[in-house]
Amino acid sequence: MQTRPLRIGTRGSALALAQASETRARLMAAHGLPEEAFEIEVISTSGDRIQDRPLSEAGGKGLFTKEIEEAMLDGRIDIAVHSSKDMPTILPTGLKLAVFLEREDVRDAFIGRDVAALADLPRGATVGSSSLRRQAQIRRLRPDLKVVMYRGNVQTRLRKLADGVVDATLLAQAGLRRLGLEHVATSILPETDFLPAPGQGAICIECREDDARVEAMLAPIAHRDTGIALACERAFLAALDGSCRTPIAGHAVVDGNKLHFRGMILRPDGSEAHDVAGEGASADAEAIGHDAGMRVRAQAGAGFFEDWS
Repeated sequence: MQTRPLRIGTRGSALALAQASETRARLMAAHGLPEEAFEIEVISTSGDRIQDRPLSEAGGKGLFTKEIEEAMLDGRIDIAVHSSKDMPTILPTGLKLAVFLEREDVRDAFIGRDVAALADLPRGATVGSSSLRRQAQIRRLRPDLKVVMYRGNVQTRLRKLADGVVDATLLAQAGLRRLGLEHVATSILPETDFLPAPGQGAICIECREDDARVEAMLAPIAHRDTGIALACERAFLAALDGSCRTPIAGHAVVDGNKLHFRGMILRPDGSEAHDVAGEGASADAEAIGHDAGMRVRAQAGAGFFEDWS
């Protein structure tokens, strides 16, 4: 029997709070518990505070998770709710990714101020993005555009766009949907043409490895196919030592007992890209992702990363 509220750690952005609230709602429904059985604890992270430079220069993906994970290890919170694409492939000792919620739309949304689609932008137009993956794919498709670093939460980026700081930006369609802002997208980029980030659209829940009570509470809200797909995508990242310094895209689709994966690595300027695909039994998801990562690394050659890292 639960004797105290389950403490849910999260970042303080509107999107992070929406994801924590979704997690709480799913747990309430799964266990028939009232809202007061859960407490959402907002934790400020380094990634939220650093706004004056790219995260790749400040320390990478772990900047969005470090303080939250410290709170969990200290016992101040019981679980942490994250965007899966923000999670490093190596977690602190004593912590684990326990479950993934059912995945939302994986695609990127294009939001243009005066045009509806990426192809419609005039030569020399400015596109803002904080994602090296998006920047590299934009440059690959439209080398004539000016691509600039564009930090801030969803609302901040939309405000900058309205103010004319840039002509267009790209955001995850999943995040827009969770915020009830899907109407701001002027077009959606199909994943076949614009490959998403590994983990995009999926919420993951982290907990302590030795907390059997919490794991038992989380088990009913786990989504099988999302967990399988993410095992593949995260293995692909791990094989490439993926970080915020590396433009890497990858997407796995589970179809019953089969899994199909496509991945890509790019140079930041979009001048070179290498595609890889893999498929097999969904039970072999991690092996499929790892194999794809090793094959595309060999395909690109030893100097591909070192030349610009």
